Amino acid sequence: MEKNTGTEKTWVQAVLEHAQRKPDALAVGWKENRMTYRELARQVKAAAVILAEEYGIKQGDKVMISAVSRPDYPVASLAVQYLLAVPIPVDKAALEKNIIAVYRFAEPKLLLADTKITEEGICRRSLLQFYKKVQQYGEEPELPYHAPDFSEIAEILFTTGTTGTPKGVMLTYKNIHAITDNTWQGTGMEETDRVLLPLPLNHSVGMRVLRTILTMGASVILQNGFAFPKEIYANMEAYQCTGFVCVPASIELLYRQMADRFAPTFRQFRYIEIGAGSLSYHMKKELVRLLPDTDIVNTWGSTETGGVIFLHVSENPDKLESLGRPVGSVKLKTVDSEGKEVHAEDSDSAGRMALSGPNQMAGYYHLQEEETLDGYLLTNDLVYMDKDGYVYMVGRADDIINAGGKKVSPNEVENAASEFEGIRECACIGIEDEVLGQAPALFIVLEQGKGVDEAALTRFLGGRLEAYKLPKKFLYLPELPRNRMKKLDRKELRRIWEENGDQELMNETMSVILSRHSVRKFTERQIPKAVLAMILKAGIQAPSGHNLQTWNFTVIRRKDEIEKLKNRIKTVTAEKNVFFYGMENPDTLILVSNDRRNENGIQDSSCAAENIMLAAQSYGIGSVWINALKTICDEPDIREKLKSYGISDKHIVWACICLGYAEGEPKIVARKNNVVHWVE
Repeated sequence: MEKNTGTEKTWVQAVLEHAQRKPDALAVGWKENRMTYRELARQVKAAAVILAEEYGIKQGDKVMISAVSRPDYPVASLAVQYLLAVPIPVDKAALEKNIIAVYRFAEPKLLLADTKITEEGICRRSLLQFYKKVQQYGEEPELPYHAPDFSEIAEILFTTGTTGTPKGVMLTYKNIHAITDNTWQGTGMEETDRVLLPLPLNHSVGMRVLRTILTMGASVILQNGFAFPKEIYANMEAYQCTGFVCVPASIELLYRQMADRFAPTFRQFRYIEIGAGSLSYHMKKELVRLLPDTDIVNTWGSTETGGVIFLHVSENPDKLESLGRPVGSVKLKTVDSEGKEVHAEDSDSAGRMALSGPNQMAGYYHLQEEETLDGYLLTNDLVYMDKDGYVYMVGRADDIINAGGKKVSPNEVENAASEFEGIRECACIGIEDEVLGQAPALFIVLEQGKGVDEAALTRFLGGRLEAYKLPKKFLYLPELPRNRMKKLDRKELRRIWEENGDQELMNETMSVILSRHSVRKFTERQIPKAVLAMILKAGIQAPSGHNLQTWNFTVIRRKDEIEKLKNRIKTVTAEKNVFFYGMENPDTLILVSNDRRNENGIQDSSCAAENIMLAAQSYGIGSVWINALKTICDEPDIREKLKSYGISDKHIVWACICLGYAEGEPKIVARKNNVVHWVE
């Protein structure tokens, strides 16, 4: 891409040009699979031939595609546009009912997906089988490409959430070109970059980054999400990645999970783009401190506009509370409730953000919901701008708290509170107040093993916020509710408040239960013996069927002995194909065993193990339950070791509990809330 030349090209044209100019350069990497630009162009042509000849796809037809994080998806999407048809990416994990809802609304000619569809009348073909045909296509396909009219619809992206009436954002070829150009200018992406992309490809951020990479001739490394840091290590080593793209919640999760390994790992990236929301002020400061030579780029945008506001965090230490500045040809103004332009220079005078530019969508498919004003797209965000043109987010219009006629920005309260020791993350909403009408309430997620003195927190905030902005209630959650793109779900917070009020039912015991998560890696810090003795008392106090109490608690504290047992378990589980994971440097092991003749032995041991882990949590000590021993404890090598601990042959080790002080933050697993059924 040549900066500001105005030359318009599709990403199909760009890929075909790269295949001629640098055929052996890496285009797409996925696990061990490496695809050059020559091979990408060949597969795109082959896929287009198959779509046209076997499925009858022609110009203007719509094709829904499951946006899997594999080469299948970019090949299929490019092939659809090769034919001047319109791709509609859908979430690879979407439920059948949501896929059907989009299908019925958009009326595509074909659905390429491997989700099982039971409803009749859906023209579905397997994306996996389709891609196998593409790979096996023999000769070089003979299919000329014709450039489109750039005013035509090129793609339809359905915004997050497909319950009710789906909302499809229509993007023209001109829109996509402008969005791609903005991304390139805003991030500083280079043709030599190899960008690790773990984001969903049906979402605006993932899709615009994918398009930009292949349009520029850089390399994209696909990864299915952020669940396992080891995948990041593997991809970085295999591909020498120079760029990384994520969302704020994911970079914060990786920061906690990886602990001391975070900085050495992420310093290897030349740049990191963090899109789909604004980083907290605290996290921006941390990234600048930990990654001084990495360009941290925070992006704000929407499905309707693409990325439009960019902040190079390291270059602007005095602007960390801002979203950044509009890029390229994007125009931004602020308007009041009547649509009149206002000069918004602080949170009190903030106006509604209005955006204009060639990147702005053509509209919503079969809907007329977008609000426009003199060609500007009105958003629901209240913002203001400083004298240097940096944009500051006050909050969504319906999230702003009206405290006695004064505006309170949830973002401002959250940024201030996130600086307080012991708070991992927080979120602010407005609640009813008899005096002010509304008042701020702060939901808090605590750091592992930490607590918060609410009086001290109020004093801390009082030095940073006006009195009317101070939270009137503090509420505690094990994690903040988020949507699939990890954006904060304030509607869910309001529902939690409405159902639980001021949490008068919350007490210390419930707080411990809700905050406990499995910890698999531990520091060298030792657990005091007196604390360990109290934790064991909790196990002994567990309920026992018929009060038999036939259990036994074997405590192992010697590091060399823990390592010997771990190695023996590791060897036997590998031989027997039994899953074994964890036990990374625990300070203490507690083996909970029970007489195999006791029919309630497993239940009794489970209750005792849970008591032990909750008691440990109450002292700020991490824990994890390792299951492997229950399956292999009668194997000769294991039984020999158990005998050396004085564990009877008549006992089964139902639980192996690892205890210690956590290294970093534990991985938080979302809990299913639809498993409770009331019979009233």
